[in-house]
Amino acid sequence: MEARQVAIDESLAWGMLVTAGRIMIGRGAKVEMFVPSETTRPEIMARVLGRSGTLRAPTLRIGREYLVGYSEEMYRRFFGDSQGFFKGKETR
Repeated sequence: MEARQVAIDESLAWGMLVTAGRIMIGRGAKVEMFVPSETTRPEIMARVLGRSGTLRAPTLRIGREYLVGYSEEMYRRFFGDSQGFFKGKETR
């Protein structure tokens, strides 16, 4: 989905996120994980919506998991770092 053409508001965002098995939300060095449910919805939505009230970017769906926001630590945890990617090493 092209976020510049489709504004993903709270109801549309929740409709997507509620289907996830796990949601990882990153902001800088902080990474939080949630399992979506009606009880965790307010916490999740407070973290995944930006100031404009739309879903933060980047948002990645990988299988049944969502990664929301940018956090090097979140990507390291999710993808691993076996090739030294996050250390700035050139790999071939």
